[in-house]
Formats: sequence, structure tokens, C-alpha cells
Amino acid sequence: MFLYSGSSELDNHSIHPDWRLSSNYASLTIIISTTEEHVISSKHIIIKDSEEELTFIKDLTNSIRNIDTSNISDIASLNRAVNKFASTVEVTWEKNLKVINITRHSKSW
Repeated sequence: MFLYSGSSELDNHSIHPDWRLSSNYASLTIIISTTEEHVISSKHIIIKDSEEELTFIKDLTNSIRNIDTSNISDIASLNRAVNKFASTVEVTWEKNLKVINITRHSKSW
């Protein structure tokens, strides 16, 4: 067993000579604590070639056409146009997305 020298979390191994049975080697154990991790159980998607995808593209195209880009003359007006574009994409995405629940039976691909 190779342990990280100087790590208090990994320097708590035990040697069990009484577990040896017919072997010449003593069993070693170590307890490694883990942290609780949040696992995402759903994802937001728009399925390719779906009605939602067609609607998303149509709505996004129409919304982008309505963004005023005629007077971008400084950084502030450019930022406003870019923020409007980002907001348009986000709102259109939220409107057309589908929530997929991920289970242990879900395909990883």
C-alpha cells in the first residue's frame, strides 16, 4: 500500500497480522473519507430535428433580427447589443427546452 506521506487523512492505516491465513503477508486496511457530492439528475436539452428545435431556430432568428445594431459606435452600445443577444438566446432556449431526467438506465452517449 502506498500512501501520501504527511497526509493526516491517509495516514490512518491498520495492519492485521491475524488475518494472514496461509499467506506470508499481513492484510492492510485504510479508511478514506469522501465528501458528499451533488450529482446532476436532469439536463436541459433541445432534441435534434425535433419540433422544439425548429421553433427554437425560428424564434431565435426572428429575435436576433429585432436587435438594433444600427448605432454601435462605442463600447457601451456594443455591450448593450451583446447583452441583448445573450438574453435573447437564453429566453428562447428556456422557452423551447426539454428536461430529461437522468437515471441509472439512461444512455451515457
